[in-house]
Amino acid sequence: MSNSPVTSKTQVSKLLSKPSLNQVDIVTIRPEFAEDLEVLQVRCFPTLAASELMRKEHFLNHCKVFSEGNFVALVQGRVVGLGAGFLIDFDFDDPNHSFLDIIDGGYFGNHDPNGDYYYGADISVDPDYRKQGIGRLLYEARQGLVRRLNRKGIVAGGVLPGFANYKHLMSAGAYVQDVVAKRIYDRTLSFQLKNGFKVKGVLQDYIEDSASDNWASLIVWENPDYRP
Repeated sequence: MSNSPVTSKTQVSKLLSKPSLNQVDIVTIRPEFAEDLEVLQVRCFPTLAASELMRKEHFLNHCKVFSEGNFVALVQGRVVGLGAGFLIDFDFDDPNHSFLDIIDGGYFGNHDPNGDYYYGADISVDPDYRKQGIGRLLYEARQGLVRRLNRKGIVAGGVLPGFANYKHLMSAGAYVQDVVAKRIYDRTLSFQLKNGFKVKGVLQDYIEDSASDNWASLIVWENPDYRP
């Protein structure tokens, strides 16, 4: 599988607020990124339990299992973002699942080359590089892959970082409804909705996260170009 850049030296100077950041490369995962990706997990998800974070050995396995579907954002050669996932046949009639179970403890052993959906295991951008268009580039890379492979869409469990400020006032389901209605802004879910995802429900005990009391949203992006 080729590891050439998906977006070769993409110019994003209009999106980036820091003049020194004049290029972003979106490339498929390579073994030399594994250690930096492990560090990125810790920086991006400080409230997650250590067992929920992917480590070097997981990323090395992603290179073997499905390198084509795992994207890394680089700024001047530095790892600053990740879009990780794999293919799966997702059962919407029985959607409840946990993060660790579906990602096989981080190894992506549930990858099915013939799966109808891309399961989005992780989208993350280094806190120092957020709000500069990198997350959108990662979403576009995954959506482009789904189109090229003619899969039905992308499904994911989305963390709810903003729920920590509201969990004493409302349920997770009510919080998600208010985010969808744009009465509340959630850094992650609001961004996902802006990128074409729709909420299909909420997932209890999805991920061990002190901020969200382990709740997550179930989100889906349907491929408009899918051909049965």
